[in-house]
Amino acid sequence: MAEPVKRPSINPFSAQTGTALANRLGMRGGLSNRQFTAVSAVLGLALAAGAVFAAGPWDSGQRKAEQDWAAARARTGGAHHEPAAPSRPDPAPSAPAVLAPLGTGTDEPAPDAAAAPDGAAAGLRAALDPLLRNAALGTRRSAVVIDTATGKRLYGVGADTPMTPASTVKIATTVAALTALGPAHRIPTTVGASADLRTVTLVGGGDPTLDRAALRSLAADTARALKDGGVRSVRLRYDTSGYSGPALHPIGPNENIAPVSALMMNEGRLDDTSSGPAPRSEDPARDAADVFGELLDEAGVGTGDGPEPGRAAAKSRPVAQHLSAPLSALVERALTNSDNDIAEALARQTALATGEPADFNGGRRAVTAQLKKLGLPLKGVVVADGSGLNRKDKVTAALLAGLLARAADQDHPELRPVLTGLPVAGFSGTLSGRYTTKSGGTGLVRAKTGTLTGVNSLSGTVVDPHGRLLAFAFLASGTTAPSEAQSALDALATALAAGRR
Repeated sequence: MAEPVKRPSINPFSAQTGTALANRLGMRGGLSNRQFTAVSAVLGLALAAGAVFAAGPWDSGQRKAEQDWAAARARTGGAHHEPAAPSRPDPAPSAPAVLAPLGTGTDEPAPDAAAAPDGAAAGLRAALDPLLRNAALGTRRSAVVIDTATGKRLYGVGADTPMTPASTVKIATTVAALTALGPAHRIPTTVGASADLRTVTLVGGGDPTLDRAALRSLAADTARALKDGGVRSVRLRYDTSGYSGPALHPIGPNENIAPVSALMMNEGRLDDTSSGPAPRSEDPARDAADVFGELLDEAGVGTGDGPEPGRAAAKSRPVAQHLSAPLSALVERALTNSDNDIAEALARQTALATGEPADFNGGRRAVTAQLKKLGLPLKGVVVADGSGLNRKDKVTAALLAGLLARAADQDHPELRPVLTGLPVAGFSGTLSGRYTTKSGGTGLVRAKTGTLTGVNSLSGTVVDPHGRLLAFAFLASGTTAPSEAQSALDALATALAAGRR
């Protein structure tokens, strides 16, 4: 069962002095001017777009679901994700400087920073090496730290070793979607009517966040158009042909992901939750169409025996349309809550935008193609799905940190929602319960978490005491105690926040 998370205020640090802020973060002796500047910088990035806060960590519930699935097949497995709901952000501020090239090409990884350190890298080695040797991090681990202002790799251990990323693969999924579609893109859900207005078709465009209010608006607009044409009874169809391939994720039926459909309401949830594990519909498209039919009836247009699957007529004309929240908001929600349904939808939207089939394989090819455009090393990288539930996913710490550094590059403002969507340590999303008020990383670390059975990861950004925005990725596999592994990863990120003066 996922533990409940208390929802903090939207602006927990508003109007606080350096001393008050130090007390809030549990820093003894108050904050120096340099520390206060660093804290203010990261909080400005964390809160400029408006906070998105969580309903509770997903990881424990998802891990249980995967374990149940694995047990039924006599294998190991297990997944873990997280919480909540976004609001439309204002544009986040640009990074302070244009990044230098990261790596030497798409298939030529740069050497580990440990091989040729400068003073800053030497300090990071002294701080991180002992923490990375923690037995809680399992049998294999890798790490990369990049100074986003220069693009320089300051630290690297196993940087180019492909490893299972779990939910941190959502960083790659969201970067690819923003690259292909842009942050302003909205996913349409439409209603088309035949020439005689006697047949109406609800056409899914792939928006997993479609809700009852949106369907009510579609029904009202549709009823108005039909009544204007003198029609008060129709045959109702619903069209899911925008997506192809199998609807079920390879992990199988799961309380953390619904069947992937071009038409669904509230991510196929059968309760009133908006994040975290939940009972899921076996046929989310039919359920959404049923609700639309009921609302159409309420609006004064009868639908007879109810909806039937079928494609919209070739010459049908649009009578209603609903647009999703902008892609920037969907990206933030996917990252803050570790939302699997949105992540898989974003992979398929990327496929549609690039001419690939909107299925798991098409999404894999489309996301990979978009990542190649950014010039980062992809040797050994496999993006098998959008959510990270698939254990065939393989990424490197160099890629994850490099993607976050690209998102901080002023030449890539379209990627900024990847940074603003990262959970804030101790305050939002999947990090809301992982840092205490006395932790040195609280409020300073922003990171995407990832957990499968035996796999733990953390990738994000932090402002160090020198005011540098660092991008980092820590991956571990062969872990046996999830909570201890998470604490070890959090200690690594906190060490970056503490820095070496």
